Amino acid sequence: MNICDIIDSAVSYDRGDPKRINHFMKVYAYARLIGLREGLEQREQDILEAAAVLHDIGIHNAEMLHGSSDGKYQELEGPAIAADILSALGADEEFIQRVCNMVGRHHTYHGIDSIGLQILIEADFLVNIYEDDMPDSAVASVKNRIFKTSEGIRLIEQIYEEKYKSLG
Repeated sequence: MNICDIIDSAVSYDRGDPKRINHFMKVYAYARLIGLREGLEQREQDILEAAAVLHDIGIHNAEMLHGSSDGKYQELEGPAIAADILSALGADEEFIQRVCNMVGRHHTYHGIDSIGLQILIEADFLVNIYEDDMPDSAVASVKNRIFKTSEGIRLIEQIYEEKYKSLG
């Protein structure tokens, strides 16, 4: 199993939904960059990258079962799908559990208990700020409340520099 196999499985699962596929690929790219720059050990990096690809895998079931793609429903529905994908690819149980824990908590911003989850949340915000066209004040608030890694902070400041300038 490698990250390409996970990406292929996620693309197949989200077949016909380019918005979702593009979203997870962008989150994956930012998570990979932040993890590498923060110096994660290889196993932690692999878990982070898998979680980044699979973080929103529960959206379709959330919409179908709960009529909403709200984060709490993604967290509820995503881990089982992620586990099925990773198990089919031959991942070991500890790897699956760690990825599923991150998928099941990526919209929970308190009690962040690992650097991998922190990076996943930051990477997701880097993409969501743009995709959701967050107001300038919300971007500043997210940066101050959520971002902790030096690379994540550097990225949010550089990518969204204009939003900070507008706040004076």
